[in-house]
Amino acid sequence: MRVLERLLPGYNCGECGRRSCRDFAEHLSSAEDISRCPFMSQERFRGRLEEIRRILERGASHERIVGVMDGLEAEFSLGPLDGDMSCTEDLHPLDHCSLQAGDLIRYRPLGCPITHFAEVLEFDRGVARVRIVGPLSAKGRNCRDLGICMVLAFEGRVVRGRVPEVGRTVRFLPEHCMMQKVHSGVVVHSEGSRVRIEAIDLKVW
Repeated sequence: MRVLERLLPGYNCGECGRRSCRDFAEHLSSAEDISRCPFMSQERFRGRLEEIRRILERGASHERIVGVMDGLEAEFSLGPLDGDMSCTEDLHPLDHCSLQAGDLIRYRPLGCPITHFAEVLEFDRGVARVRIVGPLSAKGRNCRDLGICMVLAFEGRVVRGRVPEVGRTVRFLPEHCMMQKVHSGVVVHSEGSRVRIEAIDLKVW
């Protein structure tokens, strides 16, 4: 797995009994296996070691991730980045508008029957980066109605399932999705458990 390979030292020394770090990553199946690398016990690799252990533990779990609405199986569920309340989404409003960070918006994603509420984190060239909030957040606040928006991307942390490789088309379940519907998209960035998924589609083939 490329994610594991990137977390290894990359020295290709062969001390683990494999020809390269890539070969070692492909054969890692448990947290105990990682001790065969003599460098991963060093303090400078402690953060990477913990991340590898988390990935391997998630992979060892065979818990099925199934969408409630459609009954489709997802490869992983996507949760918020540390310290946040939801995954972030990149939106393109179909009606021309101008937004600012901190604006509260109401919109309906194209292809979804549910009205969403979100806080704008940034707005650039017609694309709003937002975090999802509940409808109670609109109480007593000015909330802009954007109508229909295209969801261009999700970014978050893989909390169940295996971290996907860059370039793959995946099925995933955003944890904050009220319908618990499986989405699909293409992984364009993967770093540890953090992933960015673009070309979002609610139709899962």
